Amino acid sequence: MSLAKQIEEKLTANFHPQFIEVQCESHLHNVPAGSEMHFRVVLVSEVFDSIRKVQRHQRVYAALANEMAGPIHALALHTYAPDEWDGDAPKSPECQGGSKKG
Repeated sequence: MSLAKQIEEKLTANFHPQFIEVQCESHLHNVPAGSEMHFRVVLVSEVFDSIRKVQRHQRVYAALANEMAGPIHALALHTYAPDEWDGDAPKSPECQGGSKKG
């Protein structure tokens, strides 16, 4: 099972989301081909009602503690309560690190 799918399953089990999107963005970075290290997650859940963004992120990090300690290098989180979700989340900026153009 891919790491992206594993992340999606864990977050689904923990947050029962109305919407979830997990994207592996490793191909946008200067990492070996086929790497699964950089992820973007959009998560809409009632669990996030009335809690601040920092607390939302802490809960996601706790749910993914094993992955955060190992294979995940970067995790872009976009967390929303259902009444905040308009169907769109920011896209990740272009990588400013190592160049894939060289």
